Amino acid sequence: MDLELADKVAVVIGAASGIGRAIAIEFANGGANVALADIAPGVTDLATELERKQSVRAVGYQTDVADFQAVGQMAQSVLTDFGRCDHVVVAAGVGSGKYGFPFWNLEPDDWEQVLRVNIMGPVNAAHAFSPPMIEARRGTFLFFASVAAQIGSQTDPPYSAAKAAVVNFAQCAAKDLAPHSIRVNVISPGMIKTPLNRSVWQAWHDRQPEDKHRSYDDWAEEKIRHVSPLGRWQTPEDIAAVAVFLASSRAENITGQTINVDGGQVMHS
Repeated sequence: MDLELADKVAVVIGAASGIGRAIAIEFANGGANVALADIAPGVTDLATELERKQSVRAVGYQTDVADFQAVGQMAQSVLTDFGRCDHVVVAAGVGSGKYGFPFWNLEPDDWEQVLRVNIMGPVNAAHAFSPPMIEARRGTFLFFASVAAQIGSQTDPPYSAAKAAVVNFAQCAAKDLAPHSIRVNVISPGMIKTPLNRSVWQAWHDRQPEDKHRSYDDWAEEKIRHVSPLGRWQTPEDIAAVAVFLASSRAENITGQTINVDGGQVMHS
């Protein structure tokens, strides 16, 4: 299926690894030119790799999504380097690093960086890229929440709350930008084997007596069977396929929506 992405420009923030990397690759596979941003310097290596393997243009920008001035400068660089911006994906995210505790065992200071990255990151990107999109009267934004945003996960209260805020902000932005033919959507991934997920296991493991210890793989397989009706892990590539579809003209009537890619973990009408 041709998603008509050839020669479009996609900005992927959080592109150095994981879901963001998979999305950047999927856009390039569809013929889109890609501007890749991440706080990690390895993002420039991915840009070089994509230019070598695909017949697209790719540029990497080392950028902190939580720093509005940096995001604004990156947006200007994208417009200078590519001449346009059609799609913006904000896949950067962090957890508190303190997992599985009641919220009162965290300090208020544990919330600050989680909120700065997970909610202010999308807000910063929207502020930076909306003006040129409004002028062009086209474009899409895609933000990332989590099933934790919909179920009030106790695993990481700051993360859960920040992701819920992303859903609400996306709905506000979708309404504001709709008159300018700009769409805004959210993907909520389910269970993906990431460093964050392994950190959740480690926090559980460290609190167990020795006779209750289990390997990460054993713990993870039992957990996925318990929470997912389909009984299988999601992959970054699963998420990327939906992300690129939402950016395409095939999804031109989808805006303000949160799409769960979670194996049926959260079902709603």
